[in-house]
This record gives sequence, C-alpha cells and structure tokens, in this order.
Amino acid sequence: MLGSIQLLEKFNQSSSLSSSEIETLLQEDLKDSSFCSAFDINVKNGIKKIENRLTLWEKSYKLVDKYCQKLSFNSLDIMSLLWKLWLPLAIQLSEKKNQQKTPLIQGFLGVQGTGKTTLCNILCIILKQLEYTSITLSIDDFYKTYSERQKLKEIDPRFIWRGPPGTHDVELAINTLNQLKDPRYLQPISVPRFDKSLWNGQGDRIKPDIINKSDIILFEGWFLGVQPIKKTKFNDAPLPIKTQEDRQFAQDVNEKLKAYLPLWEKLDRLIILYPEDYHLSKQWRKQAEQKMISSGQTGMKNQEIEAFVNYFWIALHPQLFITPLTQNSNLVNLVITIDGHHRPQHIQKFIAG
Repeated sequence: MLGSIQLLEKFNQSSSLSSSEIETLLQEDLKDSSFCSAFDINVKNGIKKIENRLTLWEKSYKLVDKYCQKLSFNSLDIMSLLWKLWLPLAIQLSEKKNQQKTPLIQGFLGVQGTGKTTLCNILCIILKQLEYTSITLSIDDFYKTYSERQKLKEIDPRFIWRGPPGTHDVELAINTLNQLKDPRYLQPISVPRFDKSLWNGQGDRIKPDIINKSDIILFEGWFLGVQPIKKTKFNDAPLPIKTQEDRQFAQDVNEKLKAYLPLWEKLDRLIILYPEDYHLSKQWRKQAEQKMISSGQTGMKNQEIEAFVNYFWIALHPQLFITPLTQNSNLVNLVITIDGHHRPQHIQKFIAG
C-alpha cells in the first residue's frame, strides 16, 4: 500500500487519485488524533476535507516548492509540511475569516529558529490561491527609531539591545492594527517596516509599505501575546537570572510588558511555535551566525551569542513567560511543538481554537 507522500507524488503526476487512495490519505490523517483535533477532521467530514486539500495542493504545490527550495528545504519535508500543516492551517484561517466581517488578525509567537517568518510567508502564498489577500507583520516592524532607542539607552543603560518590551512604539502598532481591522477605513494604510542592518546592526525604521485592505493579517513576534507575571515568580527564577540586578531588570521589563496588553487584545487568534527545549534557540542562533560567517558576512562569535541570548532570557525568560502561555486555553488556539531540526512535531488544540 502506498503511503501519503507516495500518493501525493502520484497526484502531482496525474492530478487525480482513486477513491481508495483518497481513503488511504484519510486513514493516515486519522492515526494522528492531535492533528485531527487541531483541524477538525473526523470520519464523517474526512473525505471532503481530503478532497479540498488536494484541490488546494494542486494550486499551491509548485509555488510553495519554489519558495522553499530557495530556503534549502528538501523535497520530502516540503511535501510533508505542505500536506500536514501549511494547507490545513491556511484552510483553517480562511474559515475563521469567513466567520467574521472584519479582517482576521492571526498572531504567531515563536523564538528565533521556530520558523514563524517562513510559516507566515508560505501561508500568504497559499491564501492567495484561496483568493484571500494577506500581509505579514512583525513586532520588529514597530521598534522605536534608532534615535528614540538611543535616548532610551541614555535614560536606562540596561537597554543595550533592541528587542525587549520597552523598545517598541506600542501606540503605532495599535493604530496600525486598528486601521487594518476597521472595515470603515478605506484609505491606503501605511505599514511600518524596519531594517535591522542599519546603524551597524542596531537597525532603524525605513520607508513604510503602503497597502490596501487585507483579509488576513499574519502578525508574528518572539514575545507576541506574552502576559505579565507575578513579582514572586522572580524569587526562584531560572538561569541566567542570577543576581539581584538580573532580577530587577526582569521585574522592570515585566512591568513594561503591561503596556503591550492593549496590543495583544487586537489579536483574533494566537498560535505558539514552541521548541521542545527552549535552549535550542541558543543553538539555532549559533548555527545561523556560523552560516553568515561562512558566506563571508559579519556574524557574532559563540561568546557574543551567549551574552546576547542570555540578555533576552533575563528580560523575558521562556520558562517564566512562554511555557505558562502554552497551557492557557483562554489566550492560545494552537501550540505547535518544534524539534531540534526546526520541524513541527506535535499540534495541540485548545478549546478556544
């Protein structure tokens, strides 16, 4: 009996499968209860959902394959991820959009290396085949300007890098999402963009994109949706929070996080891309920097990466802020676990999903 990848390869050649082959694809889906729960697949609706996915596969495969090949994905991973995650998620987003009159704002929370930017770009490709307009936004697009961050550093020298709460223009982000969300706002919308390479890597705001209304906004960030925690949580905080100065910085950043809550309220849904071990983000950063150095670009040495990542873990430690969020069914719709090879492994759906 052919497996799902072999059947999809056959479909690529002939654009058709027999009823028994479609049934085989359904049975493969039904073996994964978490996948079926996440995308509402069951025995009754399964054949119809498989047929819909195949129709979308036919429209999307070559476009997604072309994009992924540039990122050095291997062919088997492309086919597996397209079938088991990207297509069903795009269909789910289109269905959620249909349930409301206003544009859908889908949030993605994920540390570096979890693939949130790649996922958003691929979803845009697929959504276009479903005849939905979409745009991607990052929390990075709403950084304060270089000069504003220099002034912030003068006031509080602990803000040595952009990134933590306090380094963004939250009001600008809220106003932008309000315009994107409001069906009565019919003028072109100015969407801020940020270039990280400016000012020797410190980055600055650049010319904004001017766009028309979009059906779906894919909004991603490394602490998107994260909630402030109780002060007592810092009494026994994990490493690298060691000193009283570390704890004070963590508490002060936690306080600044409160200003972001009105922004999080603009999200219609939130998906977390969650590494099976948060320490992987440090490993992934080292791999990314080594790749840059090998290609002749400037990159950080391992010692610099250690200090860089530790800074962010002191500011918003994943164990304190992200892990609890993965158990919060009131705020999160899906949690997608990412393994050490950056591949999605497990999907957990909450009731709110």
